[in-house]
Amino acid sequence: MSPTADTTSKVVTTFLDKPTFSCARCTAVIALQDEVISKAFSGRDGRGYLIHSAVNLKMGKKEDRPLMTGVHTVADVYCMGCNARMGWYYHKASDHTQKYKEGKYLLEREKLVKENNWTLDDEPQ
Repeated sequence: MSPTADTTSKVVTTFLDKPTFSCARCTAVIALQDEVISKAFSGRDGRGYLIHSAVNLKMGKKEDRPLMTGVHTVADVYCMGCNARMGWYYHKASDHTQKYKEGKYLLEREKLVKENNWTLDDEPQ
């Protein structure tokens, strides 16, 4: 697929029938639950998830921020649907032991809703 190809249909089918995280305020899909690396992270407002990738987010300004594990270059990320701050994106970690976070998202648990897409076995057909 060329870089200029329309990928809209691909993105939609990727999330079809998959468990996702959505914005708690506007229900925009933010990430697949399969993308979670760790649930043992802390955000500004409580617990957070370290996630490989996310969608429907816009990035704020890069800044060096002192976090629990040292200074990191991060940018806050905001929901494209409602502009709620969802967490941040790790651009750079100063400590070599924290490099695994680079290019990943920290999404705050309280800002997300788990959408499991469960179906009941006895649903009418």
